[in-house]
Amino acid sequence: MASFSTPLSGLTAAQQQLQSISNNLANLNTVGYKDQTVNFSDVFSDASQTNGSGDPLQIGYGVQTSSTTSDFTDGNPTTTNVSSNMALSGNGFFVTEGSSGVPAYTRAGNFTTNNSGQLVAPDGSLVMGYPAVAGVVDTSAALQPLQVVGGNSPAVATTKINVTANLNSSTAVGASGGASTFPIYDSLGQAHTLSIQYTNAGNNTWNYSVTIPSADLTPGGTGTTQVASGTLNFNTSGQLQLPGTPPSSNIAITIPSSSGAGFADGAASMSMNWSLVDQSGNPTITQTASASATSATSQNGYTSGSLMNYTVQSDGTIEGSFTSGATMAIGQVALASFANVQGLAAEGNNNYQTTQASGAAVIGVAGTGGRGTIIGGSTESSNVDIATEFAKMIVAQQAYSANAKSITTFNQVSQATIAMIQ
Repeated sequence: MASFSTPLSGLTAAQQQLQSISNNLANLNTVGYKDQTVNFSDVFSDASQTNGSGDPLQIGYGVQTSSTTSDFTDGNPTTTNVSSNMALSGNGFFVTEGSSGVPAYTRAGNFTTNNSGQLVAPDGSLVMGYPAVAGVVDTSAALQPLQVVGGNSPAVATTKINVTANLNSSTAVGASGGASTFPIYDSLGQAHTLSIQYTNAGNNTWNYSVTIPSADLTPGGTGTTQVASGTLNFNTSGQLQLPGTPPSSNIAITIPSSSGAGFADGAASMSMNWSLVDQSGNPTITQTASASATSATSQNGYTSGSLMNYTVQSDGTIEGSFTSGATMAIGQVALASFANVQGLAAEGNNNYQTTQASGAAVIGVAGTGGRGTIIGGSTESSNVDIATEFAKMIVAQQAYSANAKSITTFNQVSQATIAMIQ
């Protein structure tokens, strides 16, 4: 009888709502979980009849579930200080891939590493991203698992050096103003001692000579081999005057400088720039009436090294720190975005799958294409609000009780009708 089917649909709807609420509360502490809501629509009977005014006569047949929606607003980030953990702030999903090779999408960034040193989700699926070669991420490459343990950094040849020094203006003409000595690295990661000697040439001019040990080159020998030389000119205030027209802030140095020679270890020839200015464009070498001294040197080469630790940047770049002292990218986490996130199908284990309603995943990096950013060393908490869920539970409970009362009333009416017949 329709009298019973109508409140029965109400009981079913209230039960479904209570099930959704209990599921939300059960996942109160689930990383990356998104609060779900059951939505309802009414059911109408045939509206072919009309009254005297032509208005349709419509009697409702109850309620039905029309949709479920997920609240994809951010959960609060929780700091874990675990390098492999990541929290998403804003739109997007991490991309994972299980043994079946089918990609899945998740907001839960409580990742760990497997015995191969790859980033993995709690269900064992691999976290996907873009590879990096020699510290440069290739975002045009196909997605691949991200290796964060056991990697090595290649040797990086020195291409730039910088010296901060003062040359004593009281130094006698022809006398030495000391030397700036520091290591540089060839393409094989072998260190070589570079030395820059300064000699006062008078009239605010200094000659420089750049040398390395002869034993480091072929055919070898003792002493040092000059690889560059020139002059440094200062004004009457002791400020370095950059050479050339227009002025150049770099001095080119090639090692080895003579044809036919090479590094004894077989490394490639080196081309370096000696930068005469700091990041603000101020000269780093001065001539004043104080002792000649080198206060700082720097170069951008490294020997090879083993990965010690890593951090995840806001754009998903994974920066590794190596025993060589180098810090470089070892990969970049990929994010997926969708035209309709409500169309995604939840499949458990905090994972979602694409559907025709959601549209295909658009893969990119954090901070681009409307995607959010990544907080390293953190996880995203569930966005379930316990007070809201309790309020929804009270309403659903009252709805269930009211529909149960309707069934009781219809039963009493039916019994009275039967009694009249008897």
